[in-house]
Amino acid sequence: MSDNVTNVEPTEAQRELLDRHLSLIIEANKISNLTRITGWEQGQLLHVEDSLVGVPEVLDAPEGRYADLGTGGGFPGIPVAIMSGRDTLLVDSVGKKTRALDSVIDELGMSEVIKTYTGRAEDLALELPGEFAVITARALSSLPSLIELGSPLLKRGGRMVCYKARPDDDEVERAVSLEKKLGMSLVSRRDVVLSDEETHRCIFVFEKVKKQKIRLPRRVGMAQRHPLA
Repeated sequence: MSDNVTNVEPTEAQRELLDRHLSLIIEANKISNLTRITGWEQGQLLHVEDSLVGVPEVLDAPEGRYADLGTGGGFPGIPVAIMSGRDTLLVDSVGKKTRALDSVIDELGMSEVIKTYTGRAEDLALELPGEFAVITARALSSLPSLIELGSPLLKRGGRMVCYKARPDDDEVERAVSLEKKLGMSLVSRRDVVLSDEETHRCIFVFEKVKKQKIRLPRRVGMAQRHPLA
């Protein structure tokens, strides 16, 4: 299925928070280098609008806690939290990014809803296995690596929502080939064109359907450097 833009429409209050988040990130970026996107219009398109694309899939996930892996400047994590109201954990291994996000979250008045975690997804899986109902990851890694990282974090029935550009068929096939091993199942794919009518996004959703057959997580970095066969 292909959409021109997301069908999620923020309320006036939500739009104010979305704009405030982007404004704060642009300002913080002058010091902390949170994102390569520094302009308002580009940020609205490639951060805010792009983040909102996956909100329908997040809303469709079971109730429960939400984590955004490799969150960077809080995209899509903070926009998703604004739109969904879920108990949210923003995960990034770079301390200066999570410290900057703590300040942004406080400025937004959302510290009761959104927390940060400084560390890798593998570390989090050891601390909070099976804790999350839904996970997002945007431009973080290949689909096989993402579902490996997500599997030990998700509860049964939980969803991994992957934001991708245009992955080739081989990447998708490799991910699907790992489903039984990882206890995951591809349940949907949605192709989207953003409002510039040029930027393409694919939203893949994998569901945790059973316990994985291998011991996870593997050592930090293994999912990216040595993907499962």
